Parts: sequence; C-alpha cells; structure tokens
Amino acid sequence: MSLSTHVLDAVSGTPAVGVVVTLTDAAGVALTTAVTDGDGRIAPLRGDLPAGVYRLVFDTGSYFGGRNVPTFYPEIVIVFEVIDPAGKYHVPVLLSPYAYSTYRGS
Repeated sequence: MSLSTHVLDAVSGTPAVGVVVTLTDAAGVALTTAVTDGDGRIAPLRGDLPAGVYRLVFDTGSYFGGRNVPTFYPEIVIVFEVIDPAGKYHVPVLLSPYAYSTYRGS
C-alpha cells in the first residue's frame, strides 16, 4: 500500500510548498506528519496502512499565514477509506484561500 499527496496553490498556479500534512487514524491519533516538498508533494506519506478509515489534515492556515494571505479554511480534513491494503492511494488537493477540491488520484 502506498499513500501520497500533492498540493497545488490555485491562486499562484504553483505547487504549495511547505504545507504540513498529518495522517491520523479514525480515532484522531496522529500516525505521521510530513511537509510538502518543492513540487508540493509528499510521497510516500505512509506505506503500511491496514484497511480502515483515515484522515489527512492539511495545515492551510499556516501555509497562507506565512504568505500574509487570509484564509477561510485554516485546515482541510479529508477522510478516506483504505479498502485494499495492497493498493495505491493518492490524494491531491487544489487549494485557494476560500475554496479547495480533492479527488482520488492515481
């Protein structure tokens, strides 16, 4: 199983560098924390998750705060389910101060 993410800043049209992302289990226990690289990616974020429900928490407040940009969403929480522990899971985020979107990538 592999888990990765990619964050793009829709306002600047560039990768969102330096976004802190925390992976938690369904109970909210932190499993790992990482920071997006120069391409806005974290790969792999984690590679040994059993089937179950997990959360990715993106610290968007600090990201935009570091750029002196006010934001409506100080964090984004994406809840997803690992069904196949041998599968590949990629969770991209398109980010702006007042909106975001995500999908299951490949």
